[in-house]
Amino acid sequence: MLIGLLTAIAASICYGTGSVLQAVGSRRAARSTPADAGVTQHGGPNLASTAKAAMTWEFIVGTILDFVGFGLGALAARLLPLFLSQTVISANLVVTAVLSVKMLGIRLTRKEWTSIGVVCGALVLLASAAGHEGSGSTPVSTHWWLLAVTLVIIVGGTVAVRLLGARAAILAGLLSGLGFGALGVGVRILDGVDPFDLGTLVSDPALYAILVAGFGGMYLHTVALQIGSVNGATAALVVGETVLPGAIGVLWLGDASRAGFAWLAVLGFVLAVAGAVAVAWYGKHNAAEEERTPAPVPVG
Repeated sequence: MLIGLLTAIAASICYGTGSVLQAVGSRRAARSTPADAGVTQHGGPNLASTAKAAMTWEFIVGTILDFVGFGLGALAARLLPLFLSQTVISANLVVTAVLSVKMLGIRLTRKEWTSIGVVCGALVLLASAAGHEGSGSTPVSTHWWLLAVTLVIIVGGTVAVRLLGARAAILAGLLSGLGFGALGVGVRILDGVDPFDLGTLVSDPALYAILVAGFGGMYLHTVALQIGSVNGATAALVVGETVLPGAIGVLWLGDASRAGFAWLAVLGFVLAVAGAVAVAWYGKHNAAEEERTPAPVPVG
């Protein structure tokens, strides 16, 4: 349990730092692009502007941290119940909020700090109530369903955010979170890992669900960072990557709380989601301020 918790916390730090660096890169790229050259007819970022953001050094370093976080998060998903591992990883919201104050010049309101405090308290409750993780053994049909649902989330989400344009920041963050949540489920049920069997691994649909969810979730999160508040987008991501895998872990994968502590797990889960939703809601009002903040000047 302790190793799993430390791994999830390390993943959270990587993800939170990566998000802020990606936001810095996205904003620097946006400021160097003519106002009407990087958007679709609906007002959202086009593929060229997203690609330009992805080529900044801040975004590249942030992406590397995301990959490190992915590896640590995958390990945590194998060691802890999903409702605990995903929620601890989602504490990257706190890391993102704190770093955004320094690196993006964002001033958080008292309501936002209170909401972040609620998330932290909820994580303590969840860690106290968590019991054993399930086996992750599921029929192969479940793996196919996971791949199908992941494709719907990523492809449908990509179309939706491009149609909604600049209004899609929270939706893009939520859908990227659902993608990362599907990734967590895929890691848990993936066959051919223990014991290792390459043939079983590459023939498992869950492996391809993981790849689609990872790359698709990263794209949608990049879009959310381009058009919205970094804290709001990250909070929406937290909700998506916490609720769905947590429920699936309990209902289908055998995850459980400690005997007699189910109420505490439920309370912690609800508070974590509510706190994240509150940060997303209040974070929308910081989006305009972020856009007005001058881009950080690289040292040296």
